[in-house]
Amino acid sequence: MNLELLALPMILLVSLTGVGLLVSIDWRVSIGALALQYLGVFVFVAMSWPIEMAIVKLVAGWMASVVLALANAGISERQSGGLGIISRRLFRLLAAGLVGLVIASAAPRIAVYMPAVAAEQFLGAGILIGLGLLHLGLTSGILHVILGLLTVLAGFEILYAAVESSVLVAGLLAVVNLGLALVGAYLLVIPEQVVAEEELE
Repeated sequence: MNLELLALPMILLVSLTGVGLLVSIDWRVSIGALALQYLGVFVFVAMSWPIEMAIVKLVAGWMASVVLALANAGISERQSGGLGIISRRLFRLLAAGLVGLVIASAAPRIAVYMPAVAAEQFLGAGILIGLGLLHLGLTSGILHVILGLLTVLAGFEILYAAVESSVLVAGLLAVVNLGLALVGAYLLVIPEQVVAEEELE
């Protein structure tokens, strides 16, 4: 299977999912975008690793998405609407566009120092890291912080896969993904349990 042919569509996919995570206020859309994002990460990692090892990234990412979805399923979410949401989304779209321009212009120069990384891998990883850091800088909600961290880590994994092909490293990175998701789920569920206990007292 020639994965290089899928690389350019995957750059578009990770860009769209990264922007979707940035502008979405619905946790269902955010977690769906995260799951799709790991499909792109799988293709980029599979360009450097055997398919069997790259599948670990996909499965770990989808498991992390399921954990976060289960944690959010029982939480009542209050969403504000109106002009504030529109202006916030517009600002985040413009910021994401600036990040994309910076990555696209800097990628050829930086890629010279990392010859083991294909240009498509570097571009995809740079977009994920840039949008993940932007997400972390613009949000304080627990779910969105975890999503931002997972996005940054996904970009790092693409770059690291090109220079290291150890089975142990693949397993450790999968554990880190799942650990982040479990910590996020714990932090999301604990406030709800505290409120429920206070109501019982």
